[in-house]
Amino acid sequence: MRLAPLFSIGALAAMSLLGCSNQSDTAGDDTAATTETASQETTTLRFSHFWPATSNISKEVFEPWAKKIEDESGGRLKVELYPSATLSKADVTYEAAVKGTIDIGSQVQGYTAGRFPLTQITELPGLSNSATQMGCMMQTLYDDGTIAGEYEDSHVLFMYGVGPGALHTTDKLIRTPSDMEGLRIRRPSAVAGDIIESMGASPVGLPANDMYTSLQRGVVDGLSFPWEAVTTFKIDELTKYHTNLPLYTSGLMVTMNQDTYDGLSDDLKKIIDDNSGMAMAKEVGQMFDKHDQVAIQAARDNGDEMVDIPDPLNDPDWKGPLEAGTQKYLDDVNALGLDADGVYEKAKAASAACAT
Repeated sequence: MRLAPLFSIGALAAMSLLGCSNQSDTAGDDTAATTETASQETTTLRFSHFWPATSNISKEVFEPWAKKIEDESGGRLKVELYPSATLSKADVTYEAAVKGTIDIGSQVQGYTAGRFPLTQITELPGLSNSATQMGCMMQTLYDDGTIAGEYEDSHVLFMYGVGPGALHTTDKLIRTPSDMEGLRIRRPSAVAGDIIESMGASPVGLPANDMYTSLQRGVVDGLSFPWEAVTTFKIDELTKYHTNLPLYTSGLMVTMNQDTYDGLSDDLKKIIDDNSGMAMAKEVGQMFDKHDQVAIQAARDNGDEMVDIPDPLNDPDWKGPLEAGTQKYLDDVNALGLDADGVYEKAKAASAACAT
């Protein structure tokens, strides 16, 4: 009479073991499926910049860059572009990337006065005659550690520069610095502001996106702007006088939130790294240089009045004010306890190396 219960217990135990075995196999399958699904999950990176969606850099650099990142990652990384400062204002984009409000951002260093004083030494006249040279110089100084300390709170993808900033005015051709006296000229940065002020003009701080309406309303009489940007922001519709001289050169950067970068797998980090650095700095520079020449020719074809001053540091009229503006900026940075003179010498060496 005791056999039946014993058999029942044995049968139940066997069934239980069988059930556990099946359950374990199923759990293993589920874990593998979950791992495979996780490996295919998409990480979306929000990339904010101030350039219009129709701009050359957005169409020819940022959009192809985003597609390349997505393609090389097999869709595991997706870059969403937010142009025209729609996701972060032009002057706080770097900080937005630092705080994680955005994942990637591009900003002009000069838009936040005093935040990148050593980097902005590269903007000084005589250091760069092209966007390619500017980007190469900046990336060199970042890579060798000269200016890297100013970006320790973010992950820099690449530096880049635009072409030299010429003078563009609505009602008057500027032939000598004395022609600038009393004019209100848009200044993109402290460096350009010092130079403009040294010539008797009043520098007015405005982001690029506000330039068209400011010119239209007479808030400013002109601006210092690279040639490509003149057409990108439609400034050519309002300015018919151009002083084609390398007054200054703006630097820019593309940076990524450090935590976002650190959170990526090693293979995804490598994809980001492989599409960063000097190669990108030069690619952007070559694009800007090409469009600078197109814009200059368009102004000539349009009948605009233009004067060319290719080497202002050796021009008797321009040399004095440019050197005065340069020295004022270096003195101001030295006063902060930073080695402005040392960085200036390194910038000149990088400039010479990048000119070849």
